[in-house]
Amino acid sequence: MKKLLTGAAVALAITAQTAFADFTFIVPQKPGSGTSVWTEIVAKELEKHLGEKIVIRNIPGANDIPGFNKFHNDYQDDDKVVMVSHGGNGVSYLVDEVDYDYYQYDPIGMMNLTIINGYREEIDPYKDKIIFSAGSGMNPDMMAHILLKGGPGLTMERAKEIFANDYVFVKGMSGGERRLGYQRGELNVTRESTAAYNKYYTDAPYSKVWFSQGVYNLETGEIDSDPNYPGQSIHEVFEQHWGVKPSGEFWDAFELVRNFRDVMQKALWTHKDNPETPRLVAAFKAMAADPESMAKIYEKTGKYDWIIGDDMKSALTQLRGQITRDTYANLVNFLQFTGKPAVFKEAVIPQ
Repeated sequence: MKKLLTGAAVALAITAQTAFADFTFIVPQKPGSGTSVWTEIVAKELEKHLGEKIVIRNIPGANDIPGFNKFHNDYQDDDKVVMVSHGGNGVSYLVDEVDYDYYQYDPIGMMNLTIINGYREEIDPYKDKIIFSAGSGMNPDMMAHILLKGGPGLTMERAKEIFANDYVFVKGMSGGERRLGYQRGELNVTRESTAAYNKYYTDAPYSKVWFSQGVYNLETGEIDSDPNYPGQSIHEVFEQHWGVKPSGEFWDAFELVRNFRDVMQKALWTHKDNPETPRLVAAFKAMAADPESMAKIYEKTGKYDWIIGDDMKSALTQLRGQITRDTYANLVNFLQFTGKPAVFKEAVIPQ
């Protein structure tokens, strides 16, 4: 009996050690959400190069903030816990009261993604009133719509007039409700990740691509063309319609929040000086260099670049350098006007 108990104890200890060895990726959304699906796709390929199993834990909540706060407050000291953030967390970092801070962690890697905006074929989005669903990470899209409607040199005050008179920002809809509302015509403009837009709307005759939010260029700090939607990135569409490049105080505020949202559309973090960081970074680099893994990921996500390790640190430094007091204050003021409880935070301004 004693031998049996000892054997059982050893087996239990081995099982516990095996379970403890697994990496846990925390996703701040419920299963089936865009970030959760993306994490499943990437984790399946990353396991091949990491040599360990990855367990996905979903911690959803209002504006997708609670999951990241939970990582920051309760889990970040665990070497085997990785936080998977998304664009909505990037917006919240700027304008919401949150506990997390990107600059306190080891960055592992991120996919330099973007967002696709579409409109129903029966409308002219430049002239007709837009009806669009609010949600986590969607403020940059709302601002892009107003930018395109407002034209060159758009001021903050004129943007407020457009929002008040030519825009309906519907709050409280889930992702499924938003898609159904767009399908029925109750909403006339929508936004999705590239993967989701391809899934739901590429073959839908009622939906037309309006623009891609473009892709952040790590070398220049500018928004480049989306290779998956040539000629349809935000700055290209603006110039095609208005004949000049976008500029002005509203463009500056939009570009700031757009970059924080889209550069960190899908990003992974662990605690500062984690001994597992080099292995995680190496695994991501190996995955990014594996044509088979990348083909499987790109099939679902579109072909976008990875920013890994030190390159991610450079991107974070660039993003923080784009925050000026006036542009940031304009962003917060405009979002407050639209009904978002945005806050101006001294801590995010470079010192």
